[in-house]
Amino acid sequence: MTLPGFIPLFFQAEPAPRGGGSFITALIPFLLVFLIFYLLIIMPSRRKQKRHLEMVEKLRPGDKIVTSGGIYGTVMGTQKDKIEVKIAANVKIDITKNAVAAIISSKDKEK
Repeated sequence: MTLPGFIPLFFQAEPAPRGGGSFITALIPFLLVFLIFYLLIIMPSRRKQKRHLEMVEKLRPGDKIVTSGGIYGTVMGTQKDKIEVKIAANVKIDITKNAVAAIISSKDKEK
């Protein structure tokens, strides 16, 4: 039985007060997430890429390297975007500079 004019309490909700927050206040969490993302992912990736480019630019004939595919070889010559690598007697291959994973020994260090 319901009484005329009786409305249950859970239907008598008052309208939510409107926040006076500004656009900047709403933007702060997004900026913090982007800052954390930049510090943890983008910045270390850029540093690693810069170190790799410096390493590849220092390659000289006679340096022993390992490619990202796991091939060991000796640098025979360098060009703008590729390197000639000797991997066995009378076997030379051309690889891109990006394929160099590490320098095992440098001819400059041996002197």
